[in-house]
Amino acid sequence: MNASKSSYSFPLTASKLNLTRLIWIRTLVLAAQLFALSYCKIAGIKLDYTMLGILLLITSIITIISWWRLSNKWPVTDQEYLLHLLVDLSLLTALLYFSGGATNPFVSYYLVPLSISAAILPWRYTWFVAGISLLCYSMLLFFYQPIDILMPAMQHNHSQSKTINPHIIGMWLNFMLSAALITYFVVKMASALRQQDARLSADREDELRDEQIMAVATLAAGTAHELGTPLSTIAVLLHEMDNEQYFSDNKENNTELKQDIQLLKQQVSSCKNILQNLVAVAEKRSHKEQQLQAIDQFIAQVLEHWKILRPDLKYQYRQLNPQTAPQLLTETTLEQAITNLLNNAADASRDLLEIELDWDIDNITLTIRDDGDGISTEIAEQMGKPFVSTKGKGLGLGLFLSHSTISRYGGSINLFNTDQGGTQAELTLPIYQAATTNNINNSEPSHE
Repeated sequence: MNASKSSYSFPLTASKLNLTRLIWIRTLVLAAQLFALSYCKIAGIKLDYTMLGILLLITSIITIISWWRLSNKWPVTDQEYLLHLLVDLSLLTALLYFSGGATNPFVSYYLVPLSISAAILPWRYTWFVAGISLLCYSMLLFFYQPIDILMPAMQHNHSQSKTINPHIIGMWLNFMLSAALITYFVVKMASALRQQDARLSADREDELRDEQIMAVATLAAGTAHELGTPLSTIAVLLHEMDNEQYFSDNKENNTELKQDIQLLKQQVSSCKNILQNLVAVAEKRSHKEQQLQAIDQFIAQVLEHWKILRPDLKYQYRQLNPQTAPQLLTETTLEQAITNLLNNAADASRDLLEIELDWDIDNITLTIRDDGDGISTEIAEQMGKPFVSTKGKGLGLGLFLSHSTISRYGGSINLFNTDQGGTQAELTLPIYQAATTNNINNSEPSHE
């Protein structure tokens, strides 16, 4: 399925910034080639200036197109970056063919695209670039248009026959060795640096997310404490208003008002219960109280509770795996995380919500698919961050808190724009292992 994806995944190594640098290098090399060709023309060196001029013109056109491409918002992929490097290698090979082949001192420039590939692209692409570079270099040993001024370096005993002397063989062997070392060691070092940057970035995101969660938790605790007093005051006033003496003068006309007061009392009581549950959940979290539960039973329980909150919503639930469901350590925060995803999908859906549960030997996957308008490209990059919302109402904390909870479980949340329209949320959780269950059970004190 083709879809645009928003998640905490690592970005592609080829970026627009790296492509900009590559095109700058191509532009500078083009300027140097124009200068060198002008110098050879003035010095009277015999060359095929027509073909070289055509090749430089082609290079100029490609460079202009490349600069135009940078002005567009298309994402830069590894494949596109590889294509740019192969174009540069092709143009370089053609230029060297008409200017002395392997005898041209600039033949070592083959190492530049190879080094760039080793630092930017995955290793398999770099080995491909290395193979193409070595092939082109080797072909230029035999197929080229010679330049008289370079012949002494090429010929052995200054004979007129085109032979390859040990100096040229040494240059070729040096290039092959350099290409192998660059391809292996630079790729390894670049890969290590990318992994280190990814780890540092993930650590910074985790630290920032923890700080934001702590700020939200502190705000929630303070708000819960402050709400206790006004709720108690409202409850007292509603009790007094509900007193029969308050309506003694006009009992017949106040039936509807009394019903409204009863509803308000229920809502106030519900608010108090929510605050009490908030404290209870915090106490359970401090004691790390969790429950081992089959995932299909847990999801059914979540959907049952959620259906009470959204009674008017239509959804279709399917369990794809007919085998016995794996078990998972569950708690209230996990139910809240799934409920947040369900609410987001329900708010975006026009008609029907599709929910699927599946698992394999390693992971549990819960898929929630709506038939709404999908996520715009502008907002997709910000999804999962606090106070970012696609809805006109709300604080934008639901998806952020869901990401935080699922990350704590070792899972992930991915958002897709589907081909059929709408958004698909995929929640992945690692399967709880039986060995871990035994360890936890053995470590718990006996209550007998």
